[in-house]
Amino acid sequence: MEQKRDSEKAILVGCQTPLTDDLRSQYSMDELASLTETAQGEVLMSVMQKRERIHPSTYIGKGKVEELKALVDELEVDLIIFNDELSPSQIRNLSKDLEVRIIDRTQLILDIFARRARSKEGKLQVELAQLQYLLPRLMGQGTALSRLGAGIGTRGPGETKLESDRRHIRRRIDDIKGQLAVIVQHRDRYRERRKKNKAFQIALVGYTNAGKSTLFNRLTEADSYEENQLFATLDPMTRKVILPSGFSVLMTDTVGFIQDLPTTLVAAFRSTLEEVSEADLLLHVVDMSNQDYFSHEKTVNKLLEDLEVNQIPQITVYNKKDIAHPDFVPVADTETAFISAFSDEDRDNLKRKIEESIISQMEAFHVLVPSGEGKLLSQLKNETILRELTFDEEQQGYRCRGYALKDHQVSGQLNKYSVR
Repeated sequence: MEQKRDSEKAILVGCQTPLTDDLRSQYSMDELASLTETAQGEVLMSVMQKRERIHPSTYIGKGKVEELKALVDELEVDLIIFNDELSPSQIRNLSKDLEVRIIDRTQLILDIFARRARSKEGKLQVELAQLQYLLPRLMGQGTALSRLGAGIGTRGPGETKLESDRRHIRRRIDDIKGQLAVIVQHRDRYRERRKKNKAFQIALVGYTNAGKSTLFNRLTEADSYEENQLFATLDPMTRKVILPSGFSVLMTDTVGFIQDLPTTLVAAFRSTLEEVSEADLLLHVVDMSNQDYFSHEKTVNKLLEDLEVNQIPQITVYNKKDIAHPDFVPVADTETAFISAFSDEDRDNLKRKIEESIISQMEAFHVLVPSGEGKLLSQLKNETILRELTFDEEQQGYRCRGYALKDHQVSGQLNKYSVR
């Protein structure tokens, strides 16, 4: 169980090389501060050094390390958080020089994921990512690890696992992979069933804290965790959404994306993000109020490309229009919608846009269904988008016009009653 403790005092450290401009570096440090607050840390100050390249043994220069040493004593900090993934030797050298707990951006993100995981799968994936991160960093960390309590960057596997030997950790990694494989098989079967029933699937994607869960909850009347924090959602949740025509779709809320997402996490959460690859439509939610919206949008599109799902039809949903950033200019080359997730009118307009996008993936039908075919009529009402349903006295049947998914099981029956 996680121990209750006061928020830990932290100094944030970044290193800016010529590859990154001042604005980009500042955004990255601001994001690190938000991540620290999400992990319940208190940021006392940020330190940034400009260098030609990152120092191979201490990340920042020797002079900056001395400066940090003085700050640690003066401010009585609990930990220093570095804005990049540190190598095992960098962590070792910095811990020796600074005599305070050192964690990097990757550990911080893993820590937040450890706090957020609710389902068995989520917890296993976080533990797997933490152990994979830890394995190459075990050498020479004995003394540092024995001091660990329940602070930021130490949640998850726990102290005893951290200090156990590599063989034990490797065994645990194999064990977790085995358990995850079983869970993935279950999900595949569930997905196959959904495919067989030909449910239209929509996935919500976007940068962390863009407002996906808020929108998801209001479109589906679900209870996905929503909070103004990074990575509020970790475990995917799927719910039914009924569109204006009465057509039902399945919508999945996914984990938020972030710049420089640790590679161990991308690998660990690939199965979670597989929900995205099965989608028929993506809603890419972008926070219009964030001054860094452009690079957030770019980051998500790049990750979608890496997951090889960028060919799936997409609507870019610019959210928080009521508090949009003054410099906001839309850049998406997809269908777009401008909304506030809290506005009923905006959500209704978005549902109509979703319906139009679905219709573009369907085939039109015009059929005369005999009045005795009650089951087929019921299917048409629930599983297609009906635009006309009238009773034809003369023909003693129902004249139906609408749109159906191309390979839906109802299509075969419709051919029988098609009006030429």
